[in-house]
Amino acid sequence: MQYHVQRKTYRVRQATADEVLFDSKVPCHHFRHAWLRVWIQLCLRRLARTAYEQAVSCIMSLSGRLAVVTGGASGIGKATCHALAALGAKIVVADINLDGATEVARSLPGPSCHTSILLDVGYTESVEQLFATIKEIESVPISIVVNSAGIVSMSPIVDATDEAFDKVIQVNLKGTFLVTRAAARAMIESAVPDGVIVNIGSVLSKTGLANSCAYTASKGAVVSLTKTAAQELASHGIRCNAVLPGMTQTPMIGAAGRLDTQGILASTPLGRAAQPEEVAQAIAFLCCPSSSYVTGAALEVTGGYLM
Repeated sequence: MQYHVQRKTYRVRQATADEVLFDSKVPCHHFRHAWLRVWIQLCLRRLARTAYEQAVSCIMSLSGRLAVVTGGASGIGKATCHALAALGAKIVVADINLDGATEVARSLPGPSCHTSILLDVGYTESVEQLFATIKEIESVPISIVVNSAGIVSMSPIVDATDEAFDKVIQVNLKGTFLVTRAAARAMIESAVPDGVIVNIGSVLSKTGLANSCAYTASKGAVVSLTKTAAQELASHGIRCNAVLPGMTQTPMIGAAGRLDTQGILASTPLGRAAQPEEVAQAIAFLCCPSSSYVTGAALEVTGGYLM
């Protein structure tokens, strides 16, 4: 086959339809055909980009999902509420600070009408009432639970009181257990196919930290609880993971008077504390379909601390 263009001869093999349209080496003496090739290329690229964006949107979407976030009135919990709502989830902000929880619920983005409910995580009655209320007022079942409620008490072991130790364990560990148990029961009862439970631990559970015996002990136990729950609940389609933040700029930092913040930052390669939103993005990932094969994990968000 020969093409005669501008008095030059081009010998080419029989071109396929795609090559005729898209291979610029195949000459064409019709000016409009060149523009047709460009137009089709642009259309196909746009279609490919749209398909990619739709695929990403699908695996990162929480549209139609109901999420419960404990400790949602401040810190990492508050940032998590915003992150999940931005992905389309309807949020139940549960906190002992009801006014703060209500303020957060009103500030959340998205078309959903978000809810705030009083919760004292360390008490069975309060946790059971939370889930009973949600079942009564919501039309869709709970499919995401984030355990973010927590407290800290700083003192040397020799000065630690029974009361201070017990309180930290009650909120950080027992509270996580009570909410995880209630969430698992609710998800199993409603046959949620893709349930998610994310518990907030701490990287300090791996390293220990002077003057924080109750806090580090409670967070270490949270990781163990999470892994056990992941093994038990996988058969019900429920994934359980933990997020282990490093130092994060939250109100809890101010409450930790004996915390050696400068020492921790000096051991952090990125040289700064995390913002709550940075931790919340890791939590959001674990809640999304994009992490559908992740369970029993303890994801560190530490700026490189403890590598």
